Parts: sequence; C-alpha cells; structure tokens
Amino acid sequence: MGRAERRPPRGGPTLLQVLPSLVTGGVERGTVDVAAAAAAAGFRSIVVSEGGPMVRELTRAGAEHIEMPMASKRPWVMRANADRLVELIRAEAVDIVHARSRAPAWSAWWATRRTGTPMVTTFHGTYNLGFPGKRRYNSVMTRGDRVIAISEFIADHMRRNYGGMMDTARIRVIPRGIDMGHYDSEQVSAERVIRLSDRWRLPDGMPVVMLPGRLTRWKGQLLLLRALKELETRPVRCLLVGSAQGRTAYQREVEATARKLGVADMVHVVGDCDDMPAALKLADVVVSASLDPEAFGRVAVEGQAMGRPVVAPRHGGAPEQVVEGRTGWLFNPGDPFDLAVKIDTALRLDSQARDHLYRQAVENARARFDKRRMCADTLAVYDELLGARADGR
Repeated sequence: MGRAERRPPRGGPTLLQVLPSLVTGGVERGTVDVAAAAAAAGFRSIVVSEGGPMVRELTRAGAEHIEMPMASKRPWVMRANADRLVELIRAEAVDIVHARSRAPAWSAWWATRRTGTPMVTTFHGTYNLGFPGKRRYNSVMTRGDRVIAISEFIADHMRRNYGGMMDTARIRVIPRGIDMGHYDSEQVSAERVIRLSDRWRLPDGMPVVMLPGRLTRWKGQLLLLRALKELETRPVRCLLVGSAQGRTAYQREVEATARKLGVADMVHVVGDCDDMPAALKLADVVVSASLDPEAFGRVAVEGQAMGRPVVAPRHGGAPEQVVEGRTGWLFNPGDPFDLAVKIDTALRLDSQARDHLYRQAVENARARFDKRRMCADTLAVYDELLGARADGR
C-alpha cells in the first residue's frame, strides 16, 4: 500500500475519500474541494486513488494522498482493495468514509461493513442500466449511510430506479459548486480576453455563441449546427470550445456537417482552452446542448457566474440551474428550431436587459452553486453521521 508521508493527527475526526484517480473532472474537483474544506475545518483528510496531476493540489491544501489501484473493476482487485481499506481504516482510526465512484465504492462498502465505519456515497450520474446485473452494480452508490445526490434530478432518478433497494430518507441533495473567485468577470482582465480573441481571430463586434464541452456527440455540437441554420440573428461566430480527446473522426464530421448546412463560415472548432473564464467572458450567449440529461452541467453554472445568458436543454439538472427568462432560457431537448429561437432571444437583448440579466445570473450562481456552500453542506452530512455514531444510533 503506497502511502504519503505521515502527518501528526489533528485531534479532529479522520475523513477518508475514495475515487478512481485524480486526473481531471467534476468528481475529482469535488473530492479535492471537500478534502481541502475538511482539512481547514480540523479533520484529518485522506484521499485514496490511483493518483494523478491533482494530487499536488490536494497535498497543498493540507490533505494526504494514498495510492491504491482504485480504478480497477476486476473483482479480485476490488476485493483486495477492500482488505487494504480495512487495514487503513483501522491503522489511521478513520471516522468516516466517502465513496465517489462505483468500483471504489464497492471496496469501501465491504470495508466499512467489516469495520463498522459510517459511509457516505455521492451519486454523480444516471449510470447505464442497459444490461443484466448493471442495476445491482450501480446500486452500491445507494448503500451509503447518507447518499448525496448532486441535483434533484438525480435524487428523483434514485427514487424511481433504486427505491426498492434503499432507504430514500438517506438522500441529501447537494449541488456541485464552482470556484466563484475563478469565475468572476470582474477578475478577468481585458488582456486575457483580447489574447483569446486574437488567437481565435474573432471579428470585432460580431456576436459570439459558445458551446463549451468535450468534442463528443452527446454534447450536442451537431444539434447546435442545425440551430445555427435557423438563426434569424446573423452574422454570428459560433465557437466550439473543448478537446476532441482523440475523436478526430467526430471533429471531421462536425466540420463536414457545418459545410453541408452552409454555416461553416460561422463555426470555429477551437479545441481545448486553458482560460475558460476569459473564454466565457468573450461569449454573448453560452449554450449547453447535451442530448442526454446531465446530472449537473457545469457549463450552465459557469456561464451564469460570468454573467452570460445561458441556453440549456429542458432536461436533467439544467432546469434547476437556469431561471427561465431571468438568467437564461431552456429549449426543448433535441429541437434545433427551439434552440435557435432561444439563442435569438438572448442575442436580441438590449444593453439594459443584458445588464439586468448579468446581475441576476451572477447572483443565482453565487447564492446556489458556490463551492463553499457545497463543502459546508457536505461537512454537515459528515457531522450528522458522526453525531449519530457518538449517540450510538
């Protein structure tokens, strides 16, 4: 069992979080944010994973990292991980375990049943139910003593699909949070925005419609292209911001579709971006066009935090994030014409209406989706379980 350098105990409870790796993504970001908040609150904060670039950030925040092969779905590896976790829980006097992904959650569940340690799980997505045995495999995410759902949409999904397997009274809805200091328009300099504008060769004064997200089919880039053909507001520049992650065939399909629809002169596939706050500040409209319901789409929240009108599909977690007509608009999922209508509506805002929307969007993001609130609510769940354990319940 790989182990970081031991730190002296803090005197507070010990939290252990488990996930596959610390490379990139919303699960990883939430883990690091909560680990940092727990350490600041007096917990001894430990994370177990296969490692990755975010380990450095984790340790800078006062948490510890222990390396184990947690990404493996091989049953014998998962069982061996459970044995390792039992050893770790006992050696480090772990008070609470938080599992954030299915394979690590099985190892954590087996370990916590053997040690009597309270377990929290976070249900991050709908998870595929397509083949026999998958529901049972997924069900480990409902087996926590408390189960965090990252949206009301996910809480409802659990009740519908796993209600017979769990006590739904254990569910606690805690939306994901973002770093409002990072996504703050006032903190993004004009130089940062100009740098991106020059790199992407944006014409002066032309409205920018932006879809941030990995270049993958379910993110809806092709749907947005069909909507562009229906737009009444022209000309516009559409920026598809996000890495293809090796999906060169799909990128070629996107570019070919743009040519076929006659919108190629409007569309720029810009690839990955290392300064998303500046990119969002460039946008006149931020679009989320996901074909499948997202548990929690960060695009809608990040766009609002930057004060931009957001257009998102009326499914998944988006209706909980966007205040219709005040911070953005919702369109009928999969409908390019309705998407075009909502983009047109956003583009036609006059300066006064845009300023009003800016204030409401920022207020909505800060009041409901600040990572500090997410962390505080998560620590409250830990306190709830630790209190119950102390009371012998």
